[in-house]
Formats: sequence, structure tokens, C-alpha cells
Amino acid sequence: MELELVANVMELPFKTEFYKTLQMHWPTNGKVILHSSNINVTDDTIILYQAYNSSIAEYAVAHQTFSNCKDFSTNRMTWLKPNFCWMMYRSGWATKPNQERILAITMKKVHFNEILMKSVSTSKREIAANSEGKGNQSAVVDVRLQWDPDHDPFGGKLERRAIQIGIRGKALDIFLTQQILSICDITDFVREQSKNVESERLDFLCVPAECVYTIDDELLRNHIKLD
Repeated sequence: MELELVANVMELPFKTEFYKTLQMHWPTNGKVILHSSNINVTDDTIILYQAYNSSIAEYAVAHQTFSNCKDFSTNRMTWLKPNFCWMMYRSGWATKPNQERILAITMKKVHFNEILMKSVSTSKREIAANSEGKGNQSAVVDVRLQWDPDHDPFGGKLERRAIQIGIRGKALDIFLTQQILSICDITDFVREQSKNVESERLDFLCVPAECVYTIDDELLRNHIKLD
């Protein structure tokens, strides 16, 4: 099978599937977290995507951490994205400056949920920042949550919303030193599949086999306003 060859030759951390096959099973609207798990670990993991320049990416893969990388800034917010197509939209399929390398980062779902529970939505931060006496409070938020329009492989907006989580400060330190299980460079896979997008051959486009991320904790679901 072509899908098995893609996964085996490139040693990907996730299963792959045809985009058009997955598309039939994904919700078309609402706030939805699409994700895949690491096939080399257990099904209690979630893969998050980030895009970097070659210097940071090579260090991160070689050392399996971003800590002590001279080009990685711990003073700015780092954004985590579980949705592959949203990452492709954001990075232009690994073509935008300083986003030429795509990393798949594995962490446990329980830690991902802990980050979500600590999050403050961008809209709440904006309200706080514009409220008298609350500007300083909004400035110390370590976990920021955004629901943005999801995008198809060509970059077109969809009705469905995709999540991205920004972390900094203590949350970033914990993520870097305690929560990362593995870091894999999937840039070759991205560039190979981008050829199918460029030639408009979606029938051949393979992506991570993402499904809807389920959260049983009603308090957490309500906190992030998950549909």
C-alpha cells in the first residue's frame, strides 16, 4: 500500500491516510480539535506541530529538546498546533521564512489537557487588557488559546475552527523540560505531499490520520468552549 510506504520509508511518528478519505469523517463546522497519536508510543499521546528554521530544527531533533538551543528564544510565546492542515496553512507547506522545517512533537494527552485547563482565550485577554486596572494582569498569562478558521490544503478558509495554544513563562519551561516525549522532523513528508497540492491532485494527498480529539471532562470542555 502506498500509505504504508510513506510511513515506513520516512519513519513518520503517525499513521497516514488520504486527505479525501479523512475529510468525509471530520466535522464541517464548530470548534474541533483534530489530532493524531504517536504510533511508536501509546494511544494516550498527541502530536503537535511547529515550524522553525533549519538551525533550531536540527538542534531540536539531534538533542530531542529545545533547551539550550542558542537560536530558540524562551522569552517569547511558542505556539502549539495539533492540526496538520492548519500548520500547513500557517507555514505555506514549509515555504515561509523561518518556517522551512516542520517538527512533529509528541506529548501525553494528560499534559496537553493540563495546558488547556490553564489557558485563557485571546478574546478574554483582549477584554482584560482594555478594562481599567487589568492590563497588567493580562500581560502575565502564560497559556493563550485561539480558535481560528481551519483551512483546506489550498489555504481556503473552512467553517470548522482549529485550535492553537501559545505558551510562555513557567508553562513553556515545563513543556520544554518535562512534557516533550519526542521530536521528529517531518519536512520531507511535507514537501513530498505539497507536490500533490501544487498539482491539485488531492486524490493522492496523504496527511496524518487525524481524528476528533475527545475530552470527557465537562469542566475542561466548557473552559475551552469545545463543540
